[in-house]
Amino acid sequence: QVQLVESGGGSVQAGGSLRLSCAASVSTYRIAWFRQAPGKEREGVTAIITRSGTTYYDGSVKGRFTISQNNANNTVYLQMDSLKPEDTAMYYCAAQVGVGSWYLPGTYRYWGQGTQVTVSS
Repeated sequence: QVQLVESGGGSVQAGGSLRLSCAASVSTYRIAWFRQAPGKEREGVTAIITRSGTTYYDGSVKGRFTISQNNANNTVYLQMDSLKPEDTAMYYCAAQVGVGSWYLPGTYRYWGQGTQVTVSS
């Protein structure tokens, strides 16, 4: 069983920054951030393979968001810069323990409770 706890959400104006954290109870193969806006499907934002540090980004956030990790305490961070109103969503971190595409929700078995990010124009 893997427990994930997110923190760091909030409200900012467009162009601002936020940093999200995802603390995992144990080390896992890959940690991803997903987001879901009202009425929309959950979408993959970014992911990191914890052992190698390999990262993946959705095109909509590449160059604005940065995923990083602290393996000493099994924590993954999402630095979000140049935020846009369309980034508004509930953000979830998820842990993968097997194989699968990084951007598919079905790849992940464990999910955090989510943290809200709201960007106003």
